[in-house]
Amino acid sequence: MENHPIGNIMDVTMTKIREMVDVDTVVGNPITTPDGITMIPVSTVSLAFGSGGADFPTKEKSGFGGGSGAGIKIIPIGFLVIKDGNVRMLNISTPAETTLDRLVELIPDVLDRLQSFADNNKSALKE
Repeated sequence: MENHPIGNIMDVTMTKIREMVDVDTVVGNPITTPDGITMIPVSTVSLAFGSGGADFPTKEKSGFGGGSGAGIKIIPIGFLVIKDGNVRMLNISTPAETTLDRLVELIPDVLDRLQSFADNNKSALKE
């Protein structure tokens, strides 16, 4: 069976998509700071693809008209931060829209500060 033109259109479009997006787009290359902290960027990738065409008769032979398109949306969501053997996810998020959202965002930071305070007090009591 002869190759249909819509197959060629789809092949070209998929090749271009592969050129734009690879695994490094989702989980990026590690970045190491001078003080030994490693950060790995993490993103989400959304992809939409569509193609179509139509055969129509002409006087000499069948004609074909078609097209395809794709859209890619890449959103950075955070960094994996590796420090002293510990791995944490540092999220990048949109600003909180309500007071409740902001309070929920602050909980991990408050808990970290309370833990540091408790650890400092324990070491001060032992001395």
